[in-house]
Amino acid sequence: MESGQMGIFRQPQEATERMRGFVTAVRTLTIIPVPGRNYTGYAAALPWFPVVGVLLALILWGIGALWIQFGGDRWPQAGAVLLVGAQVFLTRGLHLDGLADWADALGGHTERTRRLAIMRDSHLGTFGVLALLLALMAKWVALEQLIISGAVSRLLIVLTISRGMMVVLISTLPYARAGEGLAAPFVLASGLKQRLIALTVTFCLCLCFGPVGLALFGVGWLVTKRLGASYQKGFGGITGDLLGATNEIVEVILLTLCAGLSMVSLPGKSWVWWI
Repeated sequence: MESGQMGIFRQPQEATERMRGFVTAVRTLTIIPVPGRNYTGYAAALPWFPVVGVLLALILWGIGALWIQFGGDRWPQAGAVLLVGAQVFLTRGLHLDGLADWADALGGHTERTRRLAIMRDSHLGTFGVLALLLALMAKWVALEQLIISGAVSRLLIVLTISRGMMVVLISTLPYARAGEGLAAPFVLASGLKQRLIALTVTFCLCLCFGPVGLALFGVGWLVTKRLGASYQKGFGGITGDLLGATNEIVEVILLTLCAGLSMVSLPGKSWVWWI
């Protein structure tokens, strides 16, 4: 068969693989039902991680818009609780679980093997409970301010960056455990290509929000690099729990910044009229 004919067959196959990667990404990070079957080529799923963040943000933005449309802006506290609860439901608390396990592992333990063992333990400790409470309260307060200021659309930046930065760690750090785990196949299949695509998608979305979006992208990048260095030193690499912790830490920091920025008037906040 000639090379031209082979290329004709290869293109539909590559398109199918990319769509299967999207299905795998959505099913890994959310409970959103999507048709199709999972794809074992995990590398194809990684570039879709920030897109899943966009999908989640659009759903939450829609919920927030409906809440405000029906007069809920007079009770922003309840609207913020609704958005926090919806996000926890849509992600089945996967990242919050990682945050709690990470906090418990750091709670007074310095030995690497002990930390990894604690993260595998299904029991929740004091440090994990405190981390969950602080994260959820911070999100609640920040989202309340975003509802008041009509800036719920900034969830698009936050959720996209947090998922994109997970790909950065997946593709730059080794897997910390000797055995299998949820993150293991993604780490083993990742590389520079997946990282560049995910960062490009994330950057382009942030670009739509003008200088503020670009600044938040920079903050997310710096926080992720700092966390990655601490994971390498304290755990010997990355795990699924540490990825979840990264997602939550980046989200809380960026949401807090977005809430603070929504209280001041900044010129050139966005280059797109609808955000």
